[in-house]
Formats: sequence, C-alpha cells, structure tokens
Amino acid sequence: MRGTPNKNPHMSDTEPKAYKRILLKLSGEALRAPGSRDNISPEIVARIAREIAEAQQQGGLQIAVVVGGGNIWRGAKASVRGMDRPTADYVGMLATVMNALSICSAVQEAGVPCHVQSAIEMKNVAEPYVRNNARELLRKGQVIVFAAGTGNPFFSTDTAAALRACEINAEIVLKATSVDGVYTADPKTDSTATRFDTISYQECIQRNLKVMDQTAFTLCKDNHKPIMVFDMHQSGNITRALLGERIGTIISA
Repeated sequence: MRGTPNKNPHMSDTEPKAYKRILLKLSGEALRAPGSRDNISPEIVARIAREIAEAQQQGGLQIAVVVGGGNIWRGAKASVRGMDRPTADYVGMLATVMNALSICSAVQEAGVPCHVQSAIEMKNVAEPYVRNNARELLRKGQVIVFAAGTGNPFFSTDTAAALRACEINAEIVLKATSVDGVYTADPKTDSTATRFDTISYQECIQRNLKVMDQTAFTLCKDNHKPIMVFDMHQSGNITRALLGERIGTIISA
C-alpha cells in the first residue's frame, strides 16, 4: 500500500473510527509555553487534561498516556557534553515522572480517576508499573500515565510508548506533535512538502520519514499497531483523536 500525499491538509477522511483502548504519546516540550522560562505550563497541562477527560467521559475509553521529558532534560544531549550516558538517561526518566505527575493531577481535577505508573520504583509518588494492574485499571475506565520510560537507558519515550501499547494491547498509538501529520519532507523547511493522509510502515522506512525512532517504529510495525500523527496544539484535537476522528496521518500495514 503506497501513501498518497495530500496537497490540502484538510481533505482527510474525518469519519470517526471507534477505538476502545488507546495509547497517547505526548512530548515533554508540549508542556512548555513557547518562549516561557517555565518547564511546565499549568495552563497547557490543564488544557491537555481536559481534552483527555472529555474523550474518556464521552466515549467510555481506556486511555493510557506516555509523556516525554524533553522540556526538562535530554539525556542524549547531556551525554554529548560529557555526562555518562546511562546516568544522563536516568535523569531524563525522572523528568518524565515530573511531567506525568503534573498531567495526572490535572486529569483528576478534570473529574477522571488517574494513576501514574513508573518503570522505576518510587513508591511515595507513583505506583510501580505492573502490566496486569495497568490493564485492570484501564478496564475500570481510569486513565494511566506511564512514567520513567522503559526504565532502561538508551531507549526513548517513543520506544516506551510503543512497548506499553503492545503490553496493554492498545489498538492504536496516537502521536501528538507540533505538525499536523507526516509529510514528504520537513514542512517547516520545505514549502513544497505535502502531507500524507495514509502511508504504510514500509513506505515510511523507504522514504526515511522520521515518525519515531527506529526501535519504536519497528515495535509498532511488528505488532500491527497503527500510528496516528496529529497536531496537538489545535484546541480540541486531542479529544477528536482519542474519539477516533481522522485528523492527521495514519500509518499502518
């Protein structure tokens, strides 16, 4: 199946497709207001949480979230500057815990039960990640925010999102980004870039489209987890994506 670039980014098929269990991947940078010195914007976190809560309440969904830590720390960059890479990555994992706690608190404020499950044990602030416990909480309609990545250095939070999606049997991975889908080139630097409505895993690889890091992408491909890439900065898009609306690019077999 070959992807079809769409010259008009608003021409996607928006007919909802119902998903029950969903993994939402958020970048840490998304929690910081542009130009702000604050690493976490309470206003942005509250908006994200309201959209998650609205989707859960409307659709009776089972929603898991993985959030990055790049608004606070990037292990790869710190290692280039001389820090031991595993140590730098563990610091990054702790950054994801701070972001996860912020999101969880805001989801609870929006009226939906929420839990943080951490791949690194820190019992005073988060539950340990246990697959069966996570699946049971999801079945009860409670949101889970997975923190601390995979618990191992050298793996990104994209990989953590793909891994958790496979472990909990999520039906789709929603990757919330700063662009409205997957393009033939970087639309921020190439004005001729066009967006795909749908594209196959194989074509993404052949075109070297950097949707996720290779490990994460391969996990999704090998375990038949479709990925939807969408712009999270447009108000309401997180709710629409969670409820199954086609608002970005779908990557599948």
